[in-house]
Amino acid sequence: MHPHAHRVLKTDPVMASLIAAAGPCRLKSREQQPPFEALARAIAHQQLHGAAARNILARLVALYAPLTFPSPQQLLDTPDARLRGVGFSFAKIAALKDLARKTLDGVVPPGAELASLGDQEIIERISTVRGIGRWTVEMMLMFQLERRDVLPVDDFGVRNGFRLAYGLRGMPTPRALAQFGERWKPYRSIAAWYLWRACDLARDGSLPTCECPPRIAQIKRKR
Repeated sequence: MHPHAHRVLKTDPVMASLIAAAGPCRLKSREQQPPFEALARAIAHQQLHGAAARNILARLVALYAPLTFPSPQQLLDTPDARLRGVGFSFAKIAALKDLARKTLDGVVPPGAELASLGDQEIIERISTVRGIGRWTVEMMLMFQLERRDVLPVDDFGVRNGFRLAYGLRGMPTPRALAQFGERWKPYRSIAAWYLWRACDLARDGSLPTCECPPRIAQIKRKR
C-alpha cells in the first residue's frame, strides 16, 4: 500500500485496526483485457458459479478458434441459436449483443481511450449497456483499470464488512456508506478491500472489537 494511503486511512481508528489485523493491502489487478472482452466475461459470470461461467466461455471461444476471443462484429454476426448452444440464456445473449453494438458505436471505447476517462464518465457510459450495472463497472475500475478511489457501496461484502467493523446492528444504506466513506478519499478502493477483509476476519474470530464513537453508531438504515 502506498505510504500516503496508509496515513490517510489510519486517521480513521476503526480502519487503522483493520489494517493492523489484515496486514498490507493486497488489492491485485486482474489480467488485462480489452474492455469488450472484460465486460463480456463479466456478463457471462452473472448469477452463475465461476466454474459454470468458465465452461460457457470456453465453449464460446471454441466457436472462433484459433482466436482467443471473438470481436464485437463476430459476436453480432453469430446466430442466437449458436450462442444458446454454448449455454447463454436469451437475456445474456441480448446483453452480449448490446455490448457488441455499443463497442462498435464507441459508447464502450477501446482500452487506451477508456483509461483516459474519469471514473464517473466510465460508469455512466458503460452502465448504458443492457445487463451491466454500476457494480460491474466499479469492479472493472478497481481490478482492470487499477483505479484507487472507488467505493462500491452496493456491494454486499463491503456493506457487511462495514457493519461488522463498526459494530452496527443493521446494514448501512449505500447512501450512508458513501457519505461516511468520504473520509477515505482518495483511497476508497483500498478501504473497500479492508472492508472485504473485515468479513474474513469476523469468520475467523479475529476481527478487532470496535469501540464506536457515537457519531458512527448513529448511522441508520433509513435514507
